[in-house]
Amino acid sequence: MPVIGITGGISTGKTTFSQCLRELAPDATFFDADQSARDLADQDSEVRRLIEEEFGTAVYSSGHLNRGQIRTIVFADAEKKRALEQILHPRIRRQWSQQAESRRNSTDLFFADIPLLYETGGETLCDRVVVVACSPSVQLERLLVRTRLEKAAAEQMIAAQMPLTEKISRADHVVWNNGGREVLVAQARLLIGLWQGVTA
Repeated sequence: MPVIGITGGISTGKTTFSQCLRELAPDATFFDADQSARDLADQDSEVRRLIEEEFGTAVYSSGHLNRGQIRTIVFADAEKKRALEQILHPRIRRQWSQQAESRRNSTDLFFADIPLLYETGGETLCDRVVVVACSPSVQLERLLVRTRLEKAAAEQMIAAQMPLTEKISRADHVVWNNGGREVLVAQARLLIGLWQGVTA
């Protein structure tokens, strides 16, 4: 079965789409890069030491990494953003590439939810890439609701990412997420059938 990479932009609906896939393909294996980053930052002593050296011990004042504080720092400072990526991305890539390789001979699908898939060259490890996308106005509205950021800060966060149009142009499949969850479920069902070689 193929290795499927799932990516998109911030607040375009990657997590919700992955949830739809989990419901429709319960035997599939899933890798969540965001969860991996959280686990590494909180549980890996070497990663924690490197983050504290770069950002100061105050980012762990609650015992866990203060992600809101880190997010504010890295979006204001490109060097800090690069430093964090150099700590986390090679480790995350190693984790999911090993998992993907171990599943190559399995009859079950393998999904890797990687927000920065193209930015880290991860698409080379995938047989297919799905980009979950929506219109710019919907993306901004969802981000504002989710984070309660000021509009200018939310726009800056979106602008700091690889343009969604570029990701769409490089994708094997595009899932359009301007509507409700049922629309995502229908697209997920169609794609699973395609990947499994089953015609509806």
